[in-house]
Amino acid sequence: MGNPNSSRKRKITIMIQKNILIVALLIFSVCNAQTPETESYVPETPSWPKNPPNNWPTYHLAYPTWSAGSPFDPNPALFYKGWYHLHYIYRNKTGFVFAHVSSKDMVHWKWHPTVLAPPNTGHGMFSGTGFFTKDGQPAIVYHGQGSNRNWIQYAMDDELNKWTKPQVMLPRDKDGKFIENVPYFDPDIWLNGETYYGVNGVSSKEPPQLMKSDNLKDWTYIGELLHPDFDEKKLGVKKSEDISCPNMFKLGNKWVLVCISHRLGCRYFIGDFKDEQFLPEYHALLGGNSSRYFAPESLLTPDGRRVNWTWFTGGKVKGIQSLPTELELSSNGILLMRPIKELESLRYDKQTRKNVTVKKDAPVMLEKIKGQNLELKIVVKNPGEHNFGVDVLCDEQGQTGLRINVNRENNLLEVGSEKAPFVLNKGEALTLRIFIDTTLVEVFANERQIIMTDKPRDADAKINDVVALFSQDQDIQIDKITAWKMKSAYAGD
Repeated sequence: MGNPNSSRKRKITIMIQKNILIVALLIFSVCNAQTPETESYVPETPSWPKNPPNNWPTYHLAYPTWSAGSPFDPNPALFYKGWYHLHYIYRNKTGFVFAHVSSKDMVHWKWHPTVLAPPNTGHGMFSGTGFFTKDGQPAIVYHGQGSNRNWIQYAMDDELNKWTKPQVMLPRDKDGKFIENVPYFDPDIWLNGETYYGVNGVSSKEPPQLMKSDNLKDWTYIGELLHPDFDEKKLGVKKSEDISCPNMFKLGNKWVLVCISHRLGCRYFIGDFKDEQFLPEYHALLGGNSSRYFAPESLLTPDGRRVNWTWFTGGKVKGIQSLPTELELSSNGILLMRPIKELESLRYDKQTRKNVTVKKDAPVMLEKIKGQNLELKIVVKNPGEHNFGVDVLCDEQGQTGLRINVNRENNLLEVGSEKAPFVLNKGEALTLRIFIDTTLVEVFANERQIIMTDKPRDADAKINDVVALFSQDQDIQIDKITAWKMKSAYAGD
């Protein structure tokens, strides 16, 4: 006859095991249950209209419904298995979401289903970045709107249409306690050696916070991102200026942080890390004294180029990205900015003029060089000491255009009402690259300064497309003008 106590213990053990199994199944069911909202959500796929109004852009990336494109921050950007991927914020009926576009050349884009949306994530999608794990898996980090937390997701397919559930990014202090009393906002993650570093950007005067991890799950709090030796006088900016939409990467042997201040607009720091904190050596605004460039985001191409996008915060136009711009550090540590070479695929009908003399206060209208979708390259070997430039989108008399002024007297580049510091060194030639895209105008000057603005017009208004050169208080020779008409990047969509 068996031991009754032993039998009783076996029964209790079996009951406990059954209860544990039931609880586990319940937890699994709850964690994987779909809410009615999730079950009913069918991801939309935006598409460019076949016959858009004639005041819409033709080769800047734009959202097909501009009214939904604010904010329009470019977000996780990645090159993966032959395709460039870019996400950006817009708003649909579920809230703030990430649109997803992909391209073979960063010029011709196609839209994917909008899967990164509140029904699938549990929160709105606010700014973040893309990165790769040590194993080469694409991943994104972003701020969950309304959650007061930052989140990480991992791609589950090659097209980046399927993602894991969000994983919270929350650091612990030296005592192992979660740090919850800081305002979590725009994050970024980068890999330095075998260590992941993450920054928690802020939109207030709170300092951005830095953390690190070996596995992207367990995060250790480091402290403030910016080193105590931050020199406000040298850099020309206060340490307390907010750092939002941060994106940290290496160029050459220096680290570059592009970000925004909500007060100043898009800006960048160049520097290095000291004691696991970022110590900038240089600071400047991207696009000068303007907040038209906003919310930068970049990726690394297979051939080693760092390519950046920014949100163009225009007036009537809401959902526009700047042209993809290659960033490079010069040998003397200056950030160079140039339009990517892939844009040249849109060129056609090349026109060239050489040795054009412009008399002071006597504008020269260019024959055969005109249009509302143009690239202009203007070379001046001797820029002189006085103001000169080009008016674009002019009427037939060369008037009412948008002025691009090289202000030699005040060392400024002026495009419409936008201004940016621009100093030409003694004996330095000038090369302007001007991109006209219907109502948008983006200017690159000697690869050291960029400005973007617009000249809005209604769709049914007369199209003015004359180009005129001007000079003030001096005669000047324009050594070479090259112009190309630009095809639509949306043709065939």
